[in-house]
Amino acid sequence: MSNSKIYFKAIAIPILVGLIVGIIISGSIDYNSLQKPLLSPPSILFPIIWTFLYILMGISYGILETNGLIDSQINFIYYLQLFFNALWPIAFFVLKWRLFAFFWILILVILIYIMISKFYEKNKLAGVLQIPYLLWTLFATYLNLFTYLLNR
Repeated sequence: MSNSKIYFKAIAIPILVGLIVGIIISGSIDYNSLQKPLLSPPSILFPIIWTFLYILMGISYGILETNGLIDSQINFIYYLQLFFNALWPIAFFVLKWRLFAFFWILILVILIYIMISKFYEKNKLAGVLQIPYLLWTLFATYLNLFTYLLNR
């Protein structure tokens, strides 16, 4: 498979996951009706930021794949964190399990950290490209916790 096809597939997978989740949660998003913590961004920023992060995620995975650095550990942690990522907004918005979602996102943060470590061991750039994802997810963890506390 050519490098461009590898990168296309690597970027398309997280974007498609995000798009599917976006469709699932679209009728349940109550962000604007919630009391929000300090530093809460406007709702329009979330899809923009997530798209950017999914693109970085795909580029990072693509770097590893084009260099033959994918192994079972990399695949497992990558797809596990993507699974946790996909289910968080369903728990938070559709099910309204905001406290559960907080603990879920804590697990996601740990998985992202492990993913960054594994990616970095294989290719420094692939690991570094995931740092914005970790930082945004830490910020989302703050938003999740304080949104829960303000709206219970």
